[in-house]
Amino acid sequence: LSHGRCHPFTVLDDHSRFSLCIAACANEQRQTVQDHLIRSFRRYGLPLRMTMDNGSPWGDQTGVYTALEVWLMSQGIKVGHSRPYHPQTQGKLERFHRSLKSEVLQGRYFTDLDDAQRAFDTWRDIYNQKRPHQALGMAVPATRYSGSPREYQEQPAEPDYNDADVVRKVQVGGEIFWKNREYKIGKAFYGRCIAIRETTEDGIHDVYWSRHRVARIDLNLQIVTAGKKI
Repeated sequence: LSHGRCHPFTVLDDHSRFSLCIAACANEQRQTVQDHLIRSFRRYGLPLRMTMDNGSPWGDQTGVYTALEVWLMSQGIKVGHSRPYHPQTQGKLERFHRSLKSEVLQGRYFTDLDDAQRAFDTWRDIYNQKRPHQALGMAVPATRYSGSPREYQEQPAEPDYNDADVVRKVQVGGEIFWKNREYKIGKAFYGRCIAIRETTEDGIHDVYWSRHRVARIDLNLQIVTAGKKI
C-alpha cells in the first residue's frame, strides 16, 4: 500500500473452487481472521471441515490448541492443517493464490485497504461468476457451489457433560484446580468448562472439552499431558 501493508485473507471451497472471501486485512491477528470468518459463515453457512495453514493464528505443529481452533470447534467444525513446507496439500488454494497474485497484486500498489478491497471484490466476482475453470469442465465455480444448511451459531450451546464427569472452568492461565492441585489444560480454553472423566486405568483421567479429548491427568504421578496428540 502507499502506507503500510495489506494481508489478503482468503477462503476457498474445496469442492467447487468457489471463493467465499478475499479480504484486505491490516494484520494477521486472530480477531481480524475471526471477524471475517463470521461474516462468511453468516452469509454461506458453516462448513463441516476446514483445512488451514500452520502458524499464528491458525495453529501449528507444537500440538497446542489455539483460541481460533477452539472457536471453530465450538461451531462444530472439524479442524485440520496442511503439512509444513508441503503447499501441495492445499494445491487448489495455492493455484488460486497464484492467479490472485499474477492478475491483481503483481506490480501493483494500492492507496489503502479500501482500494485493495475494491480490486479484490471485482476480481472475486469475475473468478466466481464469469471465468471458466478447466477442473470444473469449463464451468464457473458459482455453478458448482451451494451454501451450507448449517447456520452460524451466534451463541453456541455449552457442552453437555455426563453426570459422572467432574466439571471445572479453565482459568486465565489455562489452568484448572482439582483435588487441591493445579493442572495446565491450555490457554485456548480460558473461560470454558471442561470435563474430567475417569478411565479404566488406575489413577488416569481424561479431560474433555465438548466431544474432544484435550488432556490426560495422571494422579499417580500428579502430572497432566495436554494437547492434540493425546
